[in-house]
Amino acid sequence: MRDYDEVTAFLGKWGPFQRLIFFLLSASIIPNGFNGMSVVFLAGTPEHRCWVPDTANLSSAWRNHSVPVRLQDGREVPQSCRRYRLATIVNFSALGLEPGRDVDLEQLEQEGCLDGWEFSQDIYLSTIVTEQWSLVCEEDWKTPLTTSLFFVGVLLGSFVSGQLSDRFIPESPRWLLSQRRFKEAEDIIQKAAKINNVTAPVVVFDPVEQQEQLPLKQQKVFILDLFRTRHIATITIMSLLLWMLTSVGYFALSLNTPNLHGDPYLNCFFSALIEVPAYIAAWLLLRTLPRRYIIAGVLFFGGSVLLLIQLVPAGYNFLSIGLAMLGKFGITSAFAMLYVFTAELYPTLVRNMAVGVGSMASRVGSIIAPYFVYLGAYNRVLPYILMGSLTVLIGIITLFLPESFGRTLPETLEQMQKVKGFRYGKKTKGSMEKGENPKVIITSF
Repeated sequence: MRDYDEVTAFLGKWGPFQRLIFFLLSASIIPNGFNGMSVVFLAGTPEHRCWVPDTANLSSAWRNHSVPVRLQDGREVPQSCRRYRLATIVNFSALGLEPGRDVDLEQLEQEGCLDGWEFSQDIYLSTIVTEQWSLVCEEDWKTPLTTSLFFVGVLLGSFVSGQLSDRFIPESPRWLLSQRRFKEAEDIIQKAAKINNVTAPVVVFDPVEQQEQLPLKQQKVFILDLFRTRHIATITIMSLLLWMLTSVGYFALSLNTPNLHGDPYLNCFFSALIEVPAYIAAWLLLRTLPRRYIIAGVLFFGGSVLLLIQLVPAGYNFLSIGLAMLGKFGITSAFAMLYVFTAELYPTLVRNMAVGVGSMASRVGSIIAPYFVYLGAYNRVLPYILMGSLTVLIGIITLFLPESFGRTLPETLEQMQKVKGFRYGKKTKGSMEKGENPKVIITSF
């Protein structure tokens, strides 16, 4: 019996048909970048301070000193959420007292921004933060919530778009064969051969031969099949963690670009630009090296440089930005390789399902990511410490997944490889006759 790869070898590896499908898929992803990262600017928080009404009877000196100051990056800036008690400074102004000379400002009573805020328009003319809702100070928790809700919409929309995508992109012939839809698989391969300008056999998939290779009863698969046995469930859970935590790092770093020192638009450009070499590196690594080692390697690299940010002295902002971009490079490379790695781990019947569930886990990660960014309001380096630690942790977990490089893709769940490090099994009659040890067997990586 010939397998699928042998039957379709006449098409070639990288012909016009394969390139067409690749570029169509790539083109369909481009709008995702605009929509996905637009929230970086739509939910941007500009510098702000308490607004003092024009009707307040204050001298110019008191109006200029109506808001306390704080140190930021070595310079004094107005506080964002507090002002001196307006009634008090109006009274001092009426008495002709001067701030700082006649009145010790540090001893003055303060109050919240009871009359609202005034927002700087140096960077943003308006955002959802500055408009009607004023999502700052006590309301600033709503900003990451709006971003999370955006990604909840992405998650829900994927259920609909996934069904619509089948109308535009040819279905996998391998999957069609597993569903006994031989005629549809035959038509796609014949069309591919015509586009590639190669001569195809009169019959590519012999129905009789294909029927013999498939089980007599059509196997129905469900999402619970990804947890059917202990080792399959272990692979699935580890894969879901890998997808989710990699997504947390990727989206948290992307959403955090406005908080880096300097021009947020330029930082966002660099954050997007670093993905180009990251994808190229992922492509080159996937061609030649074992999957779990390269994925773990780039995750270790990305997580380690993020952990180094806490050691950067104040004032060396360019170094912090550089380390953040290198961290984005490593995590983006890993993210790109997950699609290939996951598809190679699972058999044909559940392959699309496994990648879809992994992608769903990444959506959960994107929903969580805004709150990692929000932690930066309390400590600038805290998001990097958490992201770096989790990225290194998931890199370690990756090493325990099976290796798929250079191996034939599994066709059934029974053909899936075991988790590295530990293999569990029951003592069977055959194993007892051979005297095999039924206990946990430690295997090498």
